[in-house]
Amino acid sequence: MRTKLAAALAALISVFALVAGAAPAQASTGGTADGEHAGVAWIVSYIQGPQGTQRSRCSAVLVSPTVLLTAGHCTYGVVGKTYVSFERDISGGPTTGLPTASDPAAGYTADDKPIHDYITEDSAERTLGTAQTHPGYSQFTDTDNWNDLGVIVLDSPVTQPTYPLAGLGTLDALRPGDVPKTIVRAVGYGDVMGKPDSGPQTPTPIAFPMERRYVDMPLQGKIEHQIVQANGNDNDARGTGGICFGDSGGPVFLNGEVIGIVSFGSKNCRYTAGIQRVDIAEAQDWLARVTSAV
Repeated sequence: MRTKLAAALAALISVFALVAGAAPAQASTGGTADGEHAGVAWIVSYIQGPQGTQRSRCSAVLVSPTVLLTAGHCTYGVVGKTYVSFERDISGGPTTGLPTASDPAAGYTADDKPIHDYITEDSAERTLGTAQTHPGYSQFTDTDNWNDLGVIVLDSPVTQPTYPLAGLGTLDALRPGDVPKTIVRAVGYGDVMGKPDSGPQTPTPIAFPMERRYVDMPLQGKIEHQIVQANGNDNDARGTGGICFGDSGGPVFLNGEVIGIVSFGSKNCRYTAGIQRVDIAEAQDWLARVTSAV
């Protein structure tokens, strides 16, 4: 497991570095444009880290009219408010697609004019919220207590659909032989892989236009207490693609219920998809406390 952790950390660091700042943030490799999961949002915030304050983009899922569930590494260190959009297709490009804060060191605020340009009376799909991180989030230093979970508590309720969490121990009930037969669906926002207009024709992340997409992936390996992995190889006939950087925090569904959220992925946006389980007491007890408090 320690070897797996080292590989996961290497992948995760790459994931987060491309999410942060103005750099592009990848999403599903392959997959399908999603018109079904209207309660899945993309979130943008400013995060204080070792290299200063940088803008970060992730995905999230609505579990109550006022609470979005996402990854802990998408909420840890956030300054100010988090900008939330439920729009399926963000076609405006980097300038109009990602609002900038007047003062990045303070993050987004309700009085921030650039935010006012995005959140108007007729933009019901856009709002602000406050980030919270699971108190047990270990920053990926403890495989037994990964807890890569966070929430965005919205400033006001929204009307998009909410999604139930899978029951406690749902994945533990799978027999080992049934694990690779189990297909999960990840939903998120971000880049797709394509070839640049010029220069070496190596597949590269393309950030805009950005849209919500989904991929189906078979589970693989052992069901760990906190983490389960899926095979995001789009050449695998059992699935339709893989996850990548901007999919962090997005939901992973099993039988229409949220079984986990995207935690980490491979550097090349294929093969390994690391999923933080939410069918465990550590996740559900904390989330119940958060939702009951708002």
